[in-house]
This record gives sequence, structure tokens and C-alpha cells, in this order.
Amino acid sequence: MDKIGFIGVGKVGTAFGVRLAEKGFRIAGAMDILPQESARFAASVDGCRVYETAQALADEMDFVFITTTDDAIGEVATEVRWTSGQMVVHCSGANSTAVLAPARDRGSYVGCIHPCNSFASIEQSLENLPGSTFTLEAEEPVLGELKRFVTALNGSWMKLCEEDKALYHASVCIACNYFYTLVHLATDLWRHFDISQSDAVDAFMPILRGTLNNIEHVGYPGCLTGPIARGDVTTIRKHVEALTEREPRLVPLYKALGLETIPIGVAKGTLSREKAAELKALLAG
Repeated sequence: MDKIGFIGVGKVGTAFGVRLAEKGFRIAGAMDILPQESARFAASVDGCRVYETAQALADEMDFVFITTTDDAIGEVATEVRWTSGQMVVHCSGANSTAVLAPARDRGSYVGCIHPCNSFASIEQSLENLPGSTFTLEAEEPVLGELKRFVTALNGSWMKLCEEDKALYHASVCIACNYFYTLVHLATDLWRHFDISQSDAVDAFMPILRGTLNNIEHVGYPGCLTGPIARGDVTTIRKHVEALTEREPRLVPLYKALGLETIPIGVAKGTLSREKAAELKALLAG
């Protein structure tokens, strides 16, 4: 493998391109529908040339990353005239390599590499990518090249098959995207005390960091804390009553999350079967 090019150079494409270039890989080309994005990317990578079209880039690259939006991957794969022996990969978590069938049909080798991480900005993407776990869907020779990338990025990898991709990505969304949603909902409740959400977020940061530390260093089920872990039925009842009175739209979500938390408390050993039954009756009502 010699020249590597990127079609689509947003947060993920930039993170891969810049970090791989730092590790000695030859990042030779960039193309984006927004010319200023291609220029920004090329300015960050020595020897990188900007291409006006995806076809022009593909004609000169040995290995092509399609790091566009998920919906555009199939369009790029269909529109470009790929060459036999070329390697073409995308970085979507939900899409499988099936979306690259047009490239495979032309004799190209295809694959997918998805970093299990969060990318909110260019700067944060560059910081977060190294050390990630990467899910790979590919066969040789692409698989070997993707493993080289992971090793260079100080990451770890696991291989997924096509039918597992959507469920895998759903799990990532629950753990990451919906975590944001839960914190948003929790901090938004502080408006009832005339405290801004930004101040509430500041107040929450130590407990959020502590929660992540508990997950990492204690693990499940021991990391669970709080009233369900202790079997405090009265406290949970007070929560439900307060939410019903002041934020009723959150009651179904609170109850659903509580019901899913009960088995963790039981597994930890701090929530008795009797208290678990009381909590289930309260939260299922």
C-alpha cells in the first residue's frame, strides 16, 4: 500500500488522516464537497493534495477512505469507477461493507473500520481517536491493513460480521448519544430551582467523572450506587411523586430506567429480592 486518500474530510476523516500521517502513513489526497474542508485537511498533512472530484482522487490512490456522512457512502461507492486491486473502506458504525458492493464488483477490496468513540469537533476528534477500540469488518488483504492502522493508533480491535453492525451501533448510541440526553434531562430539572443548565452541568461533572471511574475500576454490578442499589423504596416513591407533580413527561422514562436498574442491584447483592419486588410494583404501576 502506498498512497492513501480521503473522500469526505470532516471530524472522523480528519482524525484518521492527521493521526495516520503522524505515524508515517502516506496521506496523499483529500476531497470534500466543501472545498474549504479539503484545504483545511491538506494544510494539516504534509504532501497531501486537494482533488476536485472523488473520481480524480480515486484514480490516483491505492487505499481510499470514504469518510462522508453515512447516507453518502453508497452514492460515492456507486458513482466512482474503482479499479481492481484497490482498497476501499468506510468508517460507518451502522453500515456494513455491503454498501461498498459497487467497488467490490469492480475488483476492489473493501472493508469498514469504526472507532468506538465520540467526535464532537475537529480538535476533540484528534484527541479522542488514539487508543480507541475499533470494530473491523473486512477480509484479507484489507483486514491486515486495518489492523496496522489500529496498532499505529495505539488502539485495540474486534471483528464484526455484517449482520451485527446495526445492533453494535445501537449499543454505541445508547451508551454515548443517549448518555448526553440523560444528562441534559437531569440538568434541565434544575431550572425548577432557578439554576441554569450550564451551572447544573458544572455541578454534575464530579459525579459524572466518579460514575465513569466506578464503571472502569469497579465494574458491573458493583459500580451501581444510589437508592435502587440500597433498596430505598421510600426514596424512589418520593422521586416518582416529585416528577409526577413537576415534570410528568419524565415519569415513564424514570420508571423504565428504574426497572432496568433493579436487576443490577440484585446482582450486586445489596438489593434484596423482597425490596426488588416492592420496587418493581412501584415502577411498573
